[in-house]
Amino acid sequence: MSLCTYEIDQFESFRGRLEAIAYRLLGSAGDAEDAVQDTYLRWHAADRERIETPEAWLTKVLTNLCLNQLTSARARRETYVGQWLPEPVLDGDRMLGPADTFEQRESVSMAMLTLMERLTPNERVVYVLREAFGYAHREIAEILDITESNCQQVYRRARQHLAVERSRTEIDVVAARKIVEEFLAAALSGDTKPLIKLLADDAVSVADGGGKVVARRKPVIGAMGIAQYLRGMFRRSDAKRALVGGDPVFHAVVVNGGPAVLVEVGEQVVGVLCLDATPDGVASIHIQVNPDKLQRVARQWAAAGLIVRSRRAGDPHHRRFLSGIARLSGSGGEREPDRSEP
Repeated sequence: MSLCTYEIDQFESFRGRLEAIAYRLLGSAGDAEDAVQDTYLRWHAADRERIETPEAWLTKVLTNLCLNQLTSARARRETYVGQWLPEPVLDGDRMLGPADTFEQRESVSMAMLTLMERLTPNERVVYVLREAFGYAHREIAEILDITESNCQQVYRRARQHLAVERSRTEIDVVAARKIVEEFLAAALSGDTKPLIKLLADDAVSVADGGGKVVARRKPVIGAMGIAQYLRGMFRRSDAKRALVGGDPVFHAVVVNGGPAVLVEVGEQVVGVLCLDATPDGVASIHIQVNPDKLQRVARQWAAAGLIVRSRRAGDPHHRRFLSGIARLSGSGGEREPDRSEP
């Protein structure tokens, strides 16, 4: 059955919302796009005269597709090389979806997307639809073909699993801006003391190279260990320059709604460090260097044209790069990360 212009436009009016749901469920912008495209193909083949509420129908189809992917993803990640982290996206990407409430913003943070990997597929669906999109338990139950009381139980379990690991606090833009600025200044200083002051005592650093780029396979735990790790990562050397193919430039950006550092070499994005800022300091650092998971960020970055002149180490004015993260903003620096052990 062919689609008329109205029916195509009708689907496109829901595409952004569908992508935002799929991204939160899958943690991958690429997989989310594929799931939405598969949903479109089913919309194309459906008897639309029997579809009373297009949004509900599309959400149900999309959710079932994502459930299938989540189930198969668990098996695939058993053979994943090193640590698995979600795919980062820059501020302004429609994959991030609504950001009017704290729950909506938190549900797409890199820290929360990582934590949600611990949930069962059904728990993740219920949590995302309830917390980020405000679906009623009755509506979610219909999507999952379960009872409303069962849906409420699944939601309580999901919240309990996440509450153990995550304090529900929010850092405002001013505080987050200060943290990312201080983090970059400390990381570029070559001294561990200022880094230790910025990190929570039980902070965790996780890197994802996906077997494509050599990355540390085990998390680094504790402020002292992470500070030493970062000092080595940012330390300048000819060997590192040869390894990454040039002098890295560091940019302060907004990724998944939070402070982050984008690393660029020769106008190519080679890494993104996401900082989970809490009142106790930076609680976690998620380092994404898997090139497959940087493609969307790289396209956005190139399209935005935010290539900022690098400032060389030793330049007394190099700290002028410390700029706000309320919008995408650039920074320069010359100390280099160690891509051999990010």
